[in-house]
Amino acid sequence: MGKYAKRELRATEADEEMTVSIDLEDGSTVNCAVVTIFDVGENDYIALLPLDEKGENQDGEVWIYRYQENPEDPNEEPLIDYIDDDDEYERVSDAFDELLDDAEFDELL
Repeated sequence: MGKYAKRELRATEADEEMTVSIDLEDGSTVNCAVVTIFDVGENDYIALLPLDEKGENQDGEVWIYRYQENPEDPNEEPLIDYIDDDDEYERVSDAFDELLDDAEFDELL
């Protein structure tokens, strides 16, 4: 996953699925489905599922970013930020994997 030039979260809600448009460094835009927003330590993170032109994800790849809302202005667009620290990314990825494991376990009950 490369760095992105623009990291502003632009969310739309259609059929109860929240999506985000991310502008990449090469000038292209990728629409992503929001998987979840979760916290690790004192930071919030967002997991995104990149979608193709048909609105599908064929490879199961998930992108994870830092996520931040302005608590003083709830109408301001949230921001996402690339995680460039390997240790932080590893911690967040592990937490996301645990979240998925818990969700799968809950579905079995």
